[in-house]
Amino acid sequence: MTHIVPFYAAVLAIVFVALSFRTIRMRQRLRVGIGDGGDERLRRAARAHSNFAEYVPMALLLFYFVESRGASPLLVHALCASLLAGRMIHAAGVSQVPEPYVLRMIGMILTFGSIVTAAIRLLATSFPL
Repeated sequence: MTHIVPFYAAVLAIVFVALSFRTIRMRQRLRVGIGDGGDERLRRAARAHSNFAEYVPMALLLFYFVESRGASPLLVHALCASLLAGRMIHAAGVSQVPEPYVLRMIGMILTFGSIVTAAIRLLATSFPL
């Protein structure tokens, strides 16, 4: 029975809603209904939110499969914590003008690293030798 991934999924859901509200508040303040209205800060807030939505669901699905196949709790926590840290660091970097590019890079390394590690683990356990 899995229990680690649902905890992180809940935390990530709260982060997702926070990114959503930040974008909504900015749209209201700038009076922009659709798009970014040419505002760099709104464009960056929307991209931080969208990028989160693009990567987190696939990652959580992979992590769930890794956990359900009996991976060590340490591995599952490492995968989930790396994703959480990566997404938060990425959002913090992308949201700033000017952007500290190193934050985006670290965020993506943590995100891709956790996804690729989970995928390799699943492939390795899918075909026993």
